[in-house]
This record gives sequence, structure tokens and C-alpha cells, in this order.
Amino acid sequence: MGSGAGRGKFKGKPTGRRHFSTPEEMAAGTSGKPRSFKRDAKEEENGEDESEEEEEESEDESLKKKGAQGVIEIENPNLVKIKNLKVKDVDLDRPAELSRREREEIEKQRAHERYIKLQEQGKTEQSKKDLERLALIRQQRLEAAKKREEEKAAKESKKVDARK
Repeated sequence: MGSGAGRGKFKGKPTGRRHFSTPEEMAAGTSGKPRSFKRDAKEEENGEDESEEEEEESEDESLKKKGAQGVIEIENPNLVKIKNLKVKDVDLDRPAELSRREREEIEKQRAHERYIKLQEQGKTEQSKKDLERLALIRQQRLEAAKKREEEKAAKESKKVDARK
């Protein structure tokens, strides 16, 4: 079997093996890896000057735009630019701006209240139809009540006539 215990069915690739050099190997110079990550004191002094120059160059590179951005000025409309407000510029008396959803919700409530108020006054189409329907029902009920009274009076008169 392979040297790794418990690896399962598949063997690891030979490129995946890591070899770490010990500090003794690094000091002796027998390590297979170059010692580029450690510098001498002389190199560090020279490196500080170079690093400052490199920083300046990297800033210049960041100002240069890559690809089509250097040719065409493009602004992302979805990009939210952070506005830094200073304390003296902040106006506490001004009311906070509402979001679109909040504004729409408030407008919806106001429109509903306005509609209910007009409906109570009988000025809307629906309230006019309701009032006409109610008037018609009242008239039918009055007619039915009169009819019942007439029928009652007719029965009583028949009873009276039958007794005689």
C-alpha cells in the first residue's frame, strides 16, 4: 500500500507532496530552496529606498486605467459613492428623506383615507350606487308593509262580515 495511512482508494499526486526545509538546512545552505526571503542588513537599507520608489510607481499604475477604461470614461450608475459629511454640514432641522417604499406606503394610506371620507359624504361612484340601492330597498319595504296592512285589514273585515 502507499505511505499515507487512511488515504482511501486514490493515491495523492506526486506534485502535491510538500517538503519543508529545517532551519539547520537553511543555515547550512543545503536546502533546495533559495534564501530570497531573508536579506542582509545592507540589502535592507538599499531595499527601503527601492520600496519607496516602488510605492510611488504603484500609485502611478493605479491611476492609469487598464484596457478600454483608459480610452473611454465609464461611470457605473449602480456604484454608490460614499458621501463624507462633515459635522458642520449636517442639518438636524431637515426631516429625514424617506425611501421609495415608505413614500408609496404613506401615499397609499392617505389615498385610502381620502376615499373613505368621500364615500361617507356620498361623492364617490360606489357610494352613489349604494345609496340608490338602499333607497330602492326602502321603497320596496314600504310597499310590502302597506300591502300587508291592507291584507290584514281585508281579513279583519271578512271576519267581521262572517260573524254577522
